[in-house]
Amino acid sequence: MEDRLPRKLAAILYADVAGYSRLTGENEDATHRRLSEYLDLISATVEDHRGRVMHYAGDAVLAMFDAVVDAVSCATEIQDILRERNQELPNGRKVHFRIGVNLGDVIEDRGDIYGDGVNVAARLESLADPGGICISDAVRSAIGKKLDLDYEDLGEQEVKNIAEPVRAYRVAMGEKEAPEVRAPGQPSLELPDKPSIAVLPFENMSGDPEHEFFADGMTEDIITELSRFENLFVIARNTSFTYKGQPVDAKAVAQELGVHFILEGSVRKAGKRVRITAQLINGQDGGHVWAERYDGALEDVFDMQEQVTSQVVGSISPHVADVEMERIGRGERMFDEAHELAWLAQKTCRSALRLRDPPMLDRAIATAIEAVELNAKCGIAYQTISYAYSMQSLMRWGDDPSASADIAEDWAKKFFSQIPKSYMAHHCLGFARFRKGQYQDANRDFQQAHELNPNDPVVLRFWAWCEASAGQFESAKKHAHMAIRLSPKDTWVHVAYLALAMSAFIEKDAAGFENWAGKAIQLAPYAPIRRAMMIAYAAEAGNQSLLETHRAELMRSAPDFINSLFRGEHQLFQQSEHMAMLLDGLRKAGFPE
Repeated sequence: MEDRLPRKLAAILYADVAGYSRLTGENEDATHRRLSEYLDLISATVEDHRGRVMHYAGDAVLAMFDAVVDAVSCATEIQDILRERNQELPNGRKVHFRIGVNLGDVIEDRGDIYGDGVNVAARLESLADPGGICISDAVRSAIGKKLDLDYEDLGEQEVKNIAEPVRAYRVAMGEKEAPEVRAPGQPSLELPDKPSIAVLPFENMSGDPEHEFFADGMTEDIITELSRFENLFVIARNTSFTYKGQPVDAKAVAQELGVHFILEGSVRKAGKRVRITAQLINGQDGGHVWAERYDGALEDVFDMQEQVTSQVVGSISPHVADVEMERIGRGERMFDEAHELAWLAQKTCRSALRLRDPPMLDRAIATAIEAVELNAKCGIAYQTISYAYSMQSLMRWGDDPSASADIAEDWAKKFFSQIPKSYMAHHCLGFARFRKGQYQDANRDFQQAHELNPNDPVVLRFWAWCEASAGQFESAKKHAHMAIRLSPKDTWVHVAYLALAMSAFIEKDAAGFENWAGKAIQLAPYAPIRRAMMIAYAAEAGNQSLLETHRAELMRSAPDFINSLFRGEHQLFQQSEHMAMLLDGLRKAGFPE
């Protein structure tokens, strides 16, 4: 009997271009250049998710992962990145990949993998939509609820060269939008030129009339706190309460009131415990955007009400913004021209930072300036311009990155002059002054922004970062944890993680630093400060492998960042002894002064 070849269980990702022959037939050179660029992006993303590219076959990529979650997370990030890249191309020139992910046995031999596990992944790829992902039943079972994704069961599929049918699932990527349906017999109001929401009265599920005031108070507090967000249009309390006690359809109410989103919830008592649920609904298609459940004691109803209100409000705001920007990315017009340009600029700014693309950041700034020229009161445009210049100074991008913080401050002051009561104007001014090393003024600006809107986690995150840089570690940790509690699932929570990592670095809390810096890097691998600290930490710990990994990544995203620290072009810590700790570690890592 022949020896059985060694096998291993692995997650396999197979990606292939949809319609490659047509694209090359129309313009072979341009398609090949675009494909090469996209393959490099895919390779980098696979590495970021702890996978290995096993081989390329023309326009196809085969990668292997030890963990299923890493494989599916990688697949979704690849499609998100490529979708953003394709937005800049005309429809006929977009390059869409299909991706299949399977979990199965593979034979690893001479740097490649073989077997039915690979074959099934390739067949799943052929079942995926262009720009989409298809996974096997084994992958779906292994993931469970570990990822915040939706799946469509495609049933048993007969696939080529595979003896048994394969049960497949389509990963919902949010690329389809249901057609608009109007509420029967009700005139639809025109949608506002900014994200809009109606909070329906929370339902008292306990049947105890004494808890009616709690449900009503919860609704009123959320309406009040949401109204603090200047980029949201919120239906007033009296209108919302006309729906109290009525069975309503969220989509129909959204049409009737002319809003993009509906928030609804319930309160249920069980003994001395209470459960509160809340869910955010897309009023245009009735789909769920976000949902959460809160449990607590009834010993202090009002404290719990305040806590839940803060968590709900802090979680809603980023989700509202994310959905609106996704719609603009699909070419759907939902705002006046100035606000549409402003939201597009903000989306482009985020993409530029994630993709490490300085020219894209320049385009974001130009788009936001165009929005300001159309509407001098467009706050989100000023916010994007000032933030982009502050980040340009941090990333050391552009012809004169040292001047970018001054430009960011100038735009923040213009923002403040146009909308002096805007908490976000205070926030932008604080970030610009923070980048200039004016820690006392920056902390005052962040504090004023927080006092105007105590439920915005963005302000808390950046305030915590500034405080950590200034050596105010206890306050920094307090505000960072507040930001995490308000919006724990927001991808931008990495700024709060950064503040905690900086505090742990100076306090020489090795376990804390590895934890928070690792989380910060995972969510924002392009950002340089956390990489620089990790390099210094690895040098002090004598971990050469860790050092080289983060050195390579930092050289890709911000190659001049560490040299700029030694040149004194900006300070990551206000106190000289704290800065010396970082620079000493970087010297040990081999960076010259």
